[in-house]
Amino acid sequence: MRTLKLFALALFFTMMCQVKSRAQNAPTLVAGIPVNYDESKVGDYILPDPLLKSNGKKVSSRKDWMENRRPEILRIFEQEQFGEGPGKPMEMSFNVFDKGTPAFRGKAIRKQVRIYFTKDTSSNHKMDLVIYVPTNATKPSPLLLALSFSPNSQAIDDPGICPGTVWKDGEKVPATRSAIGKVDVERYISNGIGYASVYYGDIEPDAKDGIRYGIRSVYLKSGATQVGQNEWGAISAWSWGLSRAMDYLETDKSINSNMVAIQGASRLGKTVLWTGSRDQRFAMVIASISGESGAALSRRDFGETVAHMTDTSRYFYQFAPRYHQYSHKVNQMPMDSHMLIALMAPRPLLLQTGSTDFWSDPKGEYLAAQAAQPVYDLFGLEGVGARPFQPPQDDTMLSTLGYYMHEGGHTVLPEDHEVFIRFIMKHFRLD
Repeated sequence: MRTLKLFALALFFTMMCQVKSRAQNAPTLVAGIPVNYDESKVGDYILPDPLLKSNGKKVSSRKDWMENRRPEILRIFEQEQFGEGPGKPMEMSFNVFDKGTPAFRGKAIRKQVRIYFTKDTSSNHKMDLVIYVPTNATKPSPLLLALSFSPNSQAIDDPGICPGTVWKDGEKVPATRSAIGKVDVERYISNGIGYASVYYGDIEPDAKDGIRYGIRSVYLKSGATQVGQNEWGAISAWSWGLSRAMDYLETDKSINSNMVAIQGASRLGKTVLWTGSRDQRFAMVIASISGESGAALSRRDFGETVAHMTDTSRYFYQFAPRYHQYSHKVNQMPMDSHMLIALMAPRPLLLQTGSTDFWSDPKGEYLAAQAAQPVYDLFGLEGVGARPFQPPQDDTMLSTLGYYMHEGGHTVLPEDHEVFIRFIMKHFRLD
C-alpha cells in the first residue's frame, strides 16, 4: 500500500511539473494586461462569507438561506455582474413544426420547436429547440438541455434537423452541415435520458455589436443603443433564452420538467451557472470549463481575470457595464464565484474542468466549490470535501456539489459525457 501511495505521489509530482512547463508556454500578456500562471504569485485574498447576511447576522437555517440570504446574493450578481433582464414575454409563442419523428434507427423520438420571442414571427427573434426522448419511455423523461455554440444541425448528427442559421455581417444566413464536433445523443437515450439543444446565436450574436441584432435590442429604452449600467449583458440574454426553452418544456408531456439539467461550456458554462442561479426551475447544472466570472475565483490572480474579461477589446459586452468597475478592484467586489455556486443549493451542480486549461484556472474552480460548501452543508449535502486539489480523472467527487477534471485543456471531451450521464443518473435517481 505504501508503495502504491509513493507511486501515486510521484505520478502527481511529474504531472504538476508537466503542467508548470505547459503553463510557461501560455500567453503572458492579453489585451495589454499581464497573466499570472505561478501559484506562488497568486496573492492573498479573503472571500466574502456566503452565509453572512447584509444585516451582519449569520444564516441560521435552510429557510433563512432561501428566503433572505439567497435573494440578497442573487440581486448582487444581477446588479454587479450579469445585469438585470426582462421576464417572460407576453407575446411569446411556440410552433412545434416536427411533432415527433423516429430518429437514431428508431431509438428516439425527435421533436423540433420554434420559439418566437415576439409577436412578429417574421423577425429574427426566434430560437429553434430540438428534443429527443427515448422511444421506449413509459413516463415523462428526464432531460439534458445543452446550450450550444453551433446550430442544432451542426451539433447533432441527424439529417432530419432543420439546418438553422448563423450570423454573418449582421444577417442570418443558412447554416452548413458539419461532420465534426457532434454530440453522441444515443449515449443519453440508451440511459433513459432525453437530450435537447438550442443554439446561443439564435438568441443574440456573440459579438460586441450583437445587441443591434439580438433580443436585447427589443428591450432597449427609446433612443438607446446600449444597455444601462446594471442592465443585462449577452450572458444574461443567452440565459434568458434558456428560460424560454424551459417555458416550452413545461408544456411538453413527454418531458419531466422537474428533471431538466442544463449544460454549457466556457462562456456558455458561465451562462448555465447564471441560469441555474436565477431560474430555479432547472433542477441541475453542469457547468463546463466556465473559468473566470464563472466558477473560478476572481480574487485568485491566476489565468484570466476580471480585467481581461471586461476589457473593451474583449468580452465586456457579455456583462452588465457596471462589472467593468471591478477590473482592477476585485477585492472590492461584494461577491465572488463561490457565492454564484452557492446559489444552486440544494440542487446538484457539477463543475467540469480541464487539467491544462490554465487560462480558466481549474484549481480556482475547485477552491470555489470548497468555499461554497458551507451552504450545501446547511442542507446536509455532500461537496468536494476538504482534500487538497486532486489530480485529473478523479471521478470520486460526483457529489451534489461535484467536480470533475479531465486530463486536457479547454474543451468538453467525448468521455466527459459519460461523467455527465453518471451525474444525472445519480442525482435524478435513475439507477
